[in-house]
Amino acid sequence: MPQYMDYTISKVPIRVLTPSVDPARLRIKSLTVVNAGHLPGRTLRRDGASFRHWALVLITGGRGYYRVDGGEVQRVSAGSWFFLYPGAIFDYGPDAGAHWDEYYFTAAGVRLEEWRRDWLPAHGRVYELPVGELLLQRMENMLRLIDSGTPDNLDRAALRLEEFLYELAAGGTGREAGREHFAQLVVEDIQSVLHLPPTVSDMAARHHISVSTLRRIVHDYTGYPFNEFVHRLRAAEARNILLNTDMSVKEIGERLGYKDMFYFSRVFKRITGVSPREYRSRIGP
Repeated sequence: MPQYMDYTISKVPIRVLTPSVDPARLRIKSLTVVNAGHLPGRTLRRDGASFRHWALVLITGGRGYYRVDGGEVQRVSAGSWFFLYPGAIFDYGPDAGAHWDEYYFTAAGVRLEEWRRDWLPAHGRVYELPVGELLLQRMENMLRLIDSGTPDNLDRAALRLEEFLYELAAGGTGREAGREHFAQLVVEDIQSVLHLPPTVSDMAARHHISVSTLRRIVHDYTGYPFNEFVHRLRAAEARNILLNTDMSVKEIGERLGYKDMFYFSRVFKRITGVSPREYRSRIGP
């Protein structure tokens, strides 16, 4: 997933995703993801801002404010979420001299009107939910689906966004039940043992399920086959290590479970479009 430096927004790398797919290739016509992103360390403040599309904004760190149409100034902190939408003027952003960590998902389509009419909470308010690893993983999984750029995964991302919003509207606290919760635990477990590296048979045994069931869970939840999902998790971790340490490419590959540095470099380039060394030289300080 590409990262960018834009010092007008943040002092650290941000991710901004704008999928470009022919609408005719989407199966779900009533709801589409227009764009999404993760803005860690955001310092940019917006005053008098207006928007063409509806968006969900979720703050996972930091503090700031949110105001609609010159009304009450509402406080924002880790766990706050709110909407941006057409037809109103917004003032929002981190406090002066502070920052916040932001995920946002912008959507369009006639289904939004049903949401607003029948079950979304009132617009123009700040709401709260607990921030934890499962919530962050859920945000990251939606970003991965969007980042893939494939029509099927963009449809999946739209459905995941709708499901997440429905849980928020129903008073969800981030503790999912049943198969959804189990899938999140499996994905989180895979992410936690990237350095081993995990095999599909070992992971299936850890969770007392068959290999075929594990493969189906990972594909349905992330949009990728098991091995590809693991490679992409490792590539994401490798990007972080490249930007924040002086470890060699060989050391990074070994830390992430790749015994062959050249194979690691080929996988990294296939996923990111550049080699590890090029990534560090282009994106890094």
